Amino acid sequence: MVKLLYKPFALLGGLIAARLGRSVFRSVWARLDAAEPPGPTTEQASLPKVVGAAALEAATMAGVAAAIDRLSARAFQYLTGLWPGKREAEPE
Repeated sequence: MVKLLYKPFALLGGLIAARLGRSVFRSVWARLDAAEPPGPTTEQASLPKVVGAAALEAATMAGVAAAIDRLSARAFQYLTGLWPGKREAEPE
């Protein structure tokens, strides 16, 4: 039941994370290189640059997604008093 109530928070968080992640990646990339990030089929880009751009993008997106997921779970807990994920068993 809690997971069903949490779904709208998770969906909204996912949309926010995708937009914010792309924005953060573009900002970071702009500090590294004046050109647009190369795609896998960019002819003039070297392999290390293409792989580096992809790795940086993936790491940025994953980090932003984790932060937004955590914030949306905390907001859900604040509003409902219920934690949407797994809880560790308390030691006796």
